[in-house]
Amino acid sequence: MWEYTDIVQDHFLNPRNAGDMPDANAIGEVGSLACGDALKLFLKISDKDVIEKASFQTFGCASAIASSSALTELIIGKSVEEASKITNKEIAAFLGGLPKEKMHCSVMGEEALAAAIRNHKGLPPLAHEEEGKLICKCFGITDKQIQKAIRENGLQTLEEITNFTKAGGACGACLDDIAEILEAEKGNKNITEIRPVTKRPMSNIQRMQKIIQVLEEDIRPRLTQDGGDIELIDVEGNNVIVSLRGACSSCRSSALTLKNVVEATLREQVDANIQVLEA
Repeated sequence: MWEYTDIVQDHFLNPRNAGDMPDANAIGEVGSLACGDALKLFLKISDKDVIEKASFQTFGCASAIASSSALTELIIGKSVEEASKITNKEIAAFLGGLPKEKMHCSVMGEEALAAAIRNHKGLPPLAHEEEGKLICKCFGITDKQIQKAIRENGLQTLEEITNFTKAGGACGACLDDIAEILEAEKGNKNITEIRPVTKRPMSNIQRMQKIIQVLEEDIRPRLTQDGGDIELIDVEGNNVIVSLRGACSSCRSSALTLKNVVEATLREQVDANIQVLEA
C-alpha cells in the first residue's frame, strides 16, 4: 500500500488549478493513455514573461494528479526563466515526498513544464530522434531521458530508474540497455553490480492481493474521476476478469480503457503476462 503524505492526499482530493484554460498561450503535453499517465499543462504568460495562470488536465493516479496540482502552485507568479529551473525533486519536496514507485509522476510534471515553455518560445515538440535513442518502447523513454533522471536524482539502481521514468517497468526487454546506460553514468563499474536482484515469484495469494491493491489504489481513482468504476470478478492464471461500472460500462472507449489503462497498469505493477478480460 502506498504511503501518501497528508499534502499529497490534499492535492489529490482537492486539486488546485485543474481544468482547461481557453486563453492559454503555452501548452505542454507529455505521456499517453497507452502508458497509463498523461498530463496537459496550460500556461498564461504575460508580455513580461511572468506565468500569470497555470492549469492542468491529468489522466493518472493520485500521485500524478497531486504532482500536477503542486506544479501549478509552484510556477504561478514566477518568470519563465525561474520556472524553467524547477525540477521533479522540488515537486516531490513540495508534496512532502512521494512513494519511490511514484516518482515518475513528478518527472512527468517537470517534462510538461519544459514542453509548455518550449511551446511558448515557438519551438516544435521534441521528437524521439531529437531526444535521443528510444530505449523503452513500452513507455517511449529515450536514453537522454534516462541519463537526465540518473544525473538529476543520483539514481544508483535499475529499480530506481524504473521508479523515476517507468522505463523497464513492463516487458523488461530494455533492462540490459538501461543497465549499460547506468554503468556508463556510474563510471564504467562492473555491470554485474547493477543488475536487478532476482526476486522470488509471488504466491497466488500475494499476487491476488497485489492485483486488488493496484485496482483499488491506482486504477479505480482514475476511473472515478470521470464517473466510472471497476470491479474485480475473478483471477484465473494470467487472466484478470473485471467488470466496468458507471460511465465506463457504456463508454465507446471501454475496450481501450481495459487495454491501455487497466491491463497496462497491472502489467507494470504486478506481472507483465497479465491479460485483462471483461466479464
